[in-house]
Amino acid sequence: MALQLMKLLVTATTTTDAVPTDSRFFHTTTGETAAGSTLTIDAASFFEDTGAAVTSLPSLAANNNYFNVYINGVLQMDDLSTYTPGATGVGSLAIDVPAGGDSILTSTPIVLEIVSFAPSSTTTVET
Repeated sequence: MALQLMKLLVTATTTTDAVPTDSRFFHTTTGETAAGSTLTIDAASFFEDTGAAVTSLPSLAANNNYFNVYINGVLQMDDLSTYTPGATGVGSLAIDVPAGGDSILTSTPIVLEIVSFAPSSTTTVET
């Protein structure tokens, strides 16, 4: 018999599920926020989809979450807002209203949307 290179034959298949969870928090402004100012909304000033008051804004895990801010139904640019997780007095959303632009009027709806992912993977190895 001639010499042969002996090697293993291995195949692997990985299935990954992203499993997103979407949370929405709602607020209606109580006063006008002028251009060049910052509107800061405390966690307790938001309410959930059910109408229940919010007591805490959730933490965002690195690389597994993102948040969107909508003002009067319009998605806003990322660098205009700062999200701070936590309970009343700590958790908040701060929106910088650009100087030279329009103000945010009284009774304007603000929606904070948080999307979180809980990925799971399964690998099957066959030899």
